[in-house]
Amino acid sequence: MKKSRVISFYQLILLTLALLIPEISFAQETATANQLDLKDHFVGYFAVAVTVIAYILAMTEDLHQLSKAKPMVLGSALIWFAIFIYYSSEYGTAKNVAAVFQSNLTAYAELFLFITVSMTFLNSMTERGIFDALRIVLANKQYSYRQLFWITGVLAFLLSLVISSLTVGLLMGYIILQIGKGQPKFVGLAGLSAVIAANAGGTMSPLGGISTFFVWQQNMLHFTDFFILTIPCIVNFFVPAAIMHLAVSKETPSFSKEIPVLKRGSKRIIFIFILTFSITILSNVFLDMPAIAGMIFGLALLQFFAYYLTKSEHKSERIHHFLTDHEKQDYIESQKGFDVFKCIAGVDWDTLLFFYGAMMIVGALSFLGYLDAMAHYLFTQISPTLANVLIGLSSACIDNGTLMFAVLNMHPPFPMGQWLLLTLTLGVGGSLLAIGSAPALHVLGLMKGNTEEGEGYTFTLHLRWMPAILLGFIASIFTLYIINGGQF
Repeated sequence: MKKSRVISFYQLILLTLALLIPEISFAQETATANQLDLKDHFVGYFAVAVTVIAYILAMTEDLHQLSKAKPMVLGSALIWFAIFIYYSSEYGTAKNVAAVFQSNLTAYAELFLFITVSMTFLNSMTERGIFDALRIVLANKQYSYRQLFWITGVLAFLLSLVISSLTVGLLMGYIILQIGKGQPKFVGLAGLSAVIAANAGGTMSPLGGISTFFVWQQNMLHFTDFFILTIPCIVNFFVPAAIMHLAVSKETPSFSKEIPVLKRGSKRIIFIFILTFSITILSNVFLDMPAIAGMIFGLALLQFFAYYLTKSEHKSERIHHFLTDHEKQDYIESQKGFDVFKCIAGVDWDTLLFFYGAMMIVGALSFLGYLDAMAHYLFTQISPTLANVLIGLSSACIDNGTLMFAVLNMHPPFPMGQWLLLTLTLGVGGSLLAIGSAPALHVLGLMKGNTEEGEGYTFTLHLRWMPAILLGFIASIFTLYIINGGQF
């Protein structure tokens, strides 16, 4: 009796929801639960509307102070619920929909773990005082503002080769704020240069950017193929930086001398970090092992090392008698271990959840047939080269990782030259506007809380220098064209 009531109640729910999602134009009915083209169905229209609303809310995060992850996660859930409800009510089963959902979830899981491990290493190095020591060293060298402008830009470029570019943006923004106190013009220009450098450096390495990681993950480009993008990415960074250089002050700031203090184990953590990425790259190149396998191995090494540091604290409690009480306290703190799980908890969960929502929305739109239609227009109606440049330009206002995932779901039959062009334009195209890349959004948020209104790195400042950035974008494409022998 109870069972029949449950079944009836279940059927009543499905019937009610089916009435809420009426058929508008679905001509061909099938008896099996095969994938259907629902572009002209209410479910498709609903998915597009939810996607647009979710992205508008995510891109205007600074206006309403609603984190970008919230609308994306909710939007993805609503779209997939609509798809599952339609298939279940129409055919009595949605098993093939579940398989598609799980395949998209698997792709996200690898990205999630990769970013989590990368940011855990960064948080561990921050906790050990490595980046604070870097800031003190730069201050003690008494460089001029122009020298600091180039040093911070080059550092952002190099760090983004092995660290997520969004994390590099936040790190360099912090250093620039500290060494540029009282100089909002320098802070703004150096912050902008660091954003461009982080995007450019992350483009020539699958370890530094979300879009490049997707291309590597799907085996469209091998790790060594990214080396071809080295010179174009350098050009992309150098051209706008050289133009901005003229606007940076020649003065030399004066800083009070500080002594950099590295906590116990800091150098060994750097070694584990380098070892982790070396193993990740080599195992992928020579063993075809997924990148995440090497990253998780490195995380395990970091966990054991953190355990060793914590357990061996008592061996380092001997304090020199000539130290002051304050110095003794600093020494004791520097010798302590750390909890690696606190570093894991400190990752940017808002960004990770944003990418979950974005990837699941893209997967849903692909399942509904929109990406196939878009691919037909982009890669058959117009030339692939023009399409890839236009996609790159659109990354100025739409996240490049989401766009790359969308293109991969279109399954375009690209030769390697076109994949390199797409990787380049998507990676550096986000530098055109302040809302176009994660590093820029992070630096904007950092500046907003630490500078006066309208000072430092702002959306307006970025927009003012967009012609110089666009010149670097065009120059990098022509550089790649020349390197590829006059063809893509």
